[in-house]
Amino acid sequence: MMSRVLVLRHHDEDHPGLIGDAFIAHGFELDVVMMNENTPTPSVVGYHALLILGSSSAVYDHEIEKSWFGRELGVIAQAGELDVPVFGICFGAQALCLFHGGSVSRAPEPEIGWYRLDAEPGIDIEPGPWFEFHFDRCTLPDGAELWASTPRAVQAFAVGRNVGVQFHPEIDDAQLRDWLESAAESARDFGHDLEELLAETAREVSEARRRAGRLVALFLRHSGLKTT
Repeated sequence: MMSRVLVLRHHDEDHPGLIGDAFIAHGFELDVVMMNENTPTPSVVGYHALLILGSSSAVYDHEIEKSWFGRELGVIAQAGELDVPVFGICFGAQALCLFHGGSVSRAPEPEIGWYRLDAEPGIDIEPGPWFEFHFDRCTLPDGAELWASTPRAVQAFAVGRNVGVQFHPEIDDAQLRDWLESAAESARDFGHDLEELLAETAREVSEARRRAGRLVALFLRHSGLKTT
């Protein structure tokens, strides 16, 4: 029987992308579901991992919490009860941090574009570059293990069998083009020429795919999940 990953996305333009491809290469089947104010709360029953993608919302927005994010925290709680490890990306990592007792706040500066990370000693995570598109940052809970950072933010961490990354290892140029239909102003305000950013992303896709594969392998080793 094939192992299954439940993927929570928050916008139509979001996809598991390169990370999803890496899970599939390891023998997993992905079920991608929308999580927002108009959708029912999914169940983790029958799944072997939970993958949570990014969002333009903030985890500390109380209106978002009342609307749907409180239910998403319930999905994370269910995953913990069923011993299903969570892989959180950007908003997903922030949700994981918040759930386990950490905090999330507005960062003094956003990170948008391709950045290199500083990995902690002994952590087998590549320095990148990795794609970033965020305005908030995590303060990790007690017991979490810092894996990587930049001067502006925590970039990767583990808490129990769960892993969170602030960057977007799933991104390719096609998905970024979809994102920029709604987020172009933020990228321009940060000083990016959109076509140059897309061209840079297209050049990175081959290596980003390889890095995403290694990142998923690291998550699977850390969480103790079996692969085919």
